[in-house]
Amino acid sequence: MFGSDITKISMDEAKDMLNKDNDIAILDVRMPDEYANGHIKGSVNVPLNTIPSEIQNLYPDNQQKFFVYCLSGTRSSKACIFLNKLGYDNVINIGAISDWKGEIEK
Repeated sequence: MFGSDITKISMDEAKDMLNKDNDIAILDVRMPDEYANGHIKGSVNVPLNTIPSEIQNLYPDNQQKFFVYCLSGTRSSKACIFLNKLGYDNVINIGAISDWKGEIEK
């Protein structure tokens, strides 16, 4: 089911890239209650089931670069596929929040 063309990088690689590029949008595709319990600083909560209806209003530029994460990496993989189908090509799955070694906000 998952597209083999979805780019995946480690959280460490993501953190390094975020330190160099302030234009990367970080999407947390978990549910709002999960997001409220702790999320990557600067991330935007767009639950997986709302991507088709919300993403183009939030990010009208389909050249926007996204890092996408969730709890385990499953929903973020699905979100990357959705985003690709909606015309966003700069989408990278960074996997599970538990692998993030940076700041967590609540």
